[in-house]
Amino acid sequence: MSTDVINLIFGMKLRQARLEANLSLTEFAARAELSPSYVTEMEKGRKYPKPDKIVKMAHVLGKAYDELVSIKLNPALAYLENMLSSPLLRHFPFEEFELDPNELVGLFTKAPDKASALLHAIWEIARQYDMKDEHFFRAALRSYQEIHDNYFPEIEEEAEAFAAKYQLNLFPVRIEQLKQILQQQFGYRVDETSLADHELLSHYRAVYIDTPRKTLLINPNLYELQRKFILARELGYAALGLNERSVTSTPDQVLSFRQVSNDFKASYFGGALLMPRQPMIADISTLFNQTTWSAEPLLAMLNHYDVTPEMLLYRFSEVIPAAFGISLHFLRFHNVDGSYKLIKRINMNRLLLPSGIGLHEHYCRRWLASRLLINLAEQSGPQHQPLVDVQISQFLESQDRFLDIGFARPLVLTPTVGSSVVVGFRFTPELSKVIKFGDDPAIHRTVIHETCQRCPIDDCAVRKSVPTVLWGEQLRDRRNAAIAEIRRTLLP
Repeated sequence: MSTDVINLIFGMKLRQARLEANLSLTEFAARAELSPSYVTEMEKGRKYPKPDKIVKMAHVLGKAYDELVSIKLNPALAYLENMLSSPLLRHFPFEEFELDPNELVGLFTKAPDKASALLHAIWEIARQYDMKDEHFFRAALRSYQEIHDNYFPEIEEEAEAFAAKYQLNLFPVRIEQLKQILQQQFGYRVDETSLADHELLSHYRAVYIDTPRKTLLINPNLYELQRKFILARELGYAALGLNERSVTSTPDQVLSFRQVSNDFKASYFGGALLMPRQPMIADISTLFNQTTWSAEPLLAMLNHYDVTPEMLLYRFSEVIPAAFGISLHFLRFHNVDGSYKLIKRINMNRLLLPSGIGLHEHYCRRWLASRLLINLAEQSGPQHQPLVDVQISQFLESQDRFLDIGFARPLVLTPTVGSSVVVGFRFTPELSKVIKFGDDPAIHRTVIHETCQRCPIDDCAVRKSVPTVLWGEQLRDRRNAAIAEIRRTLLP
């Protein structure tokens, strides 16, 4: 058990004993011949006293010395002890949210038995849905991105300064430039052949080997523009000094929030390097100023910056909210043998978007992200150009409307898997002033819901399941109504 956890447990027991003795902090400090500030530091787990001070405090509290210093909590507090010992608590980015973990522990110690019961419930829910620490870390990162509108000016400035220093201001940025900088300026060895020779590693896009001479293995089966992003992201790790990181892409292990955060920062840097903010704003303005929808400006951006649809639309999520003053959401789905999986989500629109954990239900196939995957699966032959489409969607119950723009294409390393990526803009009075084609009557319009299992739309041609959840809710409502009717008949 770490020293930090021992300090927290001691502080929690000290505070609980003081409250049980009906002593205020000031009264207890005076009797124990300590300063109130020192007692506060101990109760928050920031200080651990010397034995002579513990003896004095134990006497004031009417406790045995061994009872006060024991790291064992009573059985009712077992889950509180588990929480204190959890890697999640140690690695959770409280400081990013301007929180002090010791203050959180202080809240729990006001009613430790109830806090332990609450943590037990949360623990059981997490186990039921097979939630790991990495799910919490990634959820924390998404929350952090969303409260900052996914815009981080300090990384933008770092990328701009880096591009100016190494003269990366012509587009598209050439892969040879990035490779040369990584090798000559940061001492890397870049290997673009070895991954394909290892059967167990051939599904990775890249692997980083931390040896005296850092080595970056890049999968040769990727498109050049994908390899270019991997190099740009690696320059982000190097230029920003991000040492705690994932060694594989996609990551196999998530050990801390810092790892997740650094991966995000390096990717942000890479995107900003390949698609700088000011040129992107100009190109997005051209797209938005169309009075009728056309995909041509969008496809032109793919060619101009030589990036994938995923890179482009994710860059949209970073640039548009801050530059244009409108919120958006970002969704990426994969179609694996007819099963749709949510891969990435950012929800700055505060809409009821699909969630990736827990629900074994069918996402609504009327979403643009789903419709693109359906259309992609129906096509045959090689796909030389990604599918692109636009849609205006309206939630059946809330009536919220949003404008979606999206792409779909097969994955390079697993061509049988379709991938769709979408950005969506909620309709507000400001939206029509920014996106001029939003009222184009030629844009496909549809009513959507959450999942097939919850949807009351009877005539849906793409429904994948009967509305079992909805039927269950309706049955419950009828039963409640029957109970209410019996209650009325029994009233005098």
